[in-house]
Amino acid sequence: MALTLPQFNRRSRLLLALAGAFIGCVALTRYMHWDDRALVWLGEQQLTPQQRAASIWLPGYKAVLQGKPLAGLEEDETSDLAYNPVTGTLFTVTGKSPTLVEISREGEVLRRIPLKGFSNPEGVAVLEGGHVAVTDERRRTLTIFELDPQTRELAVGQAPDFDLGFPDSGNKGFEGIAWDPAQGRLLLGKERGPTAMFSLGSDGSRALGEELRPLPSYGLGMRNLSALSIDPRTGHILVLSAQSNLLLELDEQGQPVSFISLLGGFNGLDKGIPRAEGVAMDESGDIYVVSEPNLFYVFRKQLVASVDSHLAPN
Repeated sequence: MALTLPQFNRRSRLLLALAGAFIGCVALTRYMHWDDRALVWLGEQQLTPQQRAASIWLPGYKAVLQGKPLAGLEEDETSDLAYNPVTGTLFTVTGKSPTLVEISREGEVLRRIPLKGFSNPEGVAVLEGGHVAVTDERRRTLTIFELDPQTRELAVGQAPDFDLGFPDSGNKGFEGIAWDPAQGRLLLGKERGPTAMFSLGSDGSRALGEELRPLPSYGLGMRNLSALSIDPRTGHILVLSAQSNLLLELDEQGQPVSFISLLGGFNGLDKGIPRAEGVAMDESGDIYVVSEPNLFYVFRKQLVASVDSHLAPN
């Protein structure tokens, strides 16, 4: 039976609407990287118990402390996090009032060290022998200081700056930094435009390689890269993305191993982490996260690893 003109127009509009919805879903899936995440999830399911035991295996973690305010940092915007195995404490930096802050593993602020002359400190890493590396996103520099219990102030000019390049990066520069002692390098993560990882040779003190070396794509698309950390036991890399609400584990070759969502309802979180900006891991495997403006979280491995469906949207 031939269609009348009104029937033809209605069917055409319906087909166009369905085609538009399909194209929109495909575009949204690519933009949010849900397809990448699904592939990693499928890869997780193929790992043997032995392979999981030899990795960090993020699905086995659960939040045991969440959303604790870091006292006195409400207006300062914490960024990045690093663990010091010698003191058993953590370090973060703040951007609005440039400061290096030492905190306990329970989220208590222990001391504040002003960073004089810094513009926008975004990254911190603890190296060897009391050395601490700080990146300044706006100045595009990396500076390594000597730090001891008597240090009360650190200033530009006390130590040489390493130029990180990317002069046109603006507020899309280097946010993540981590010390990798096993491979004698610093890992640095560029936030976006593009999101990328680099390595810089280091002996754990002030001696640095001559240039940044780009690392292969880490395999799971992220909307930004907020922070990096190294598991001291396995050498695997933790990559944090605030905009993707995601914590990702990479192996030493940069390939995805496991991940978790940082949205509420997953891995023991009552509420989503609002803007996760720093991650660190200690020698026992506990994971620590800081979120702007001043919230503190602890994740701990459970005896029985859960296999949550963590394919939630960003």
